[in-house]
Amino acid sequence: MASIGHVAVGMALGRYETGAAVPWRRRLAVMGFLSLMALLPDADVVAFALRIPYAATWGHRGASHSFVFAAGVALAVAALARWKGEPATRWGLLTLAAVASHGILDTLTDGGLGAALFWPFSHARVFAPLRPLPVAPIGAGMLSARGLYVSGVEFLVFLPAWLYALWPRKARAARSVQVP
Repeated sequence: MASIGHVAVGMALGRYETGAAVPWRRRLAVMGFLSLMALLPDADVVAFALRIPYAATWGHRGASHSFVFAAGVALAVAALARWKGEPATRWGLLTLAAVASHGILDTLTDGGLGAALFWPFSHARVFAPLRPLPVAPIGAGMLSARGLYVSGVEFLVFLPAWLYALWPRKARAARSVQVP
């Protein structure tokens, strides 16, 4: 994927968490954090520079795209949230959703080797039964006609998530209870 969809998922999760009643800076921070969490599994592209083969456990779309990796990151975020006095379970679940969504979305692409969703229990790379998203070129290839095409398709597919995340909404006034 071209990362447009991953960011859209993080932004939508952040908007869901914050709603319209929080200050815009807090909303922006939460949306940004969850977008980074949704992008985190693609940090494995460093494997190319380290000459780790694509199909290796720690190669691209390998262990970092698994549910176990997502759970580990979620546990770390929950621990940090608890230490900071934030609701640990809620932050852990939001992080789990953001990180786990990455591998799931990558299984919807039409190229590559698939994603190792079930690592370490299985080293198999899997695809979803339907693969409607074109696979994105890596690196400078994103600046090509193919990269532009992939970005356009991905933007259209994830437009509802972008609209949900970014559409302005007024905060609902709290209902006041009149005590006689």
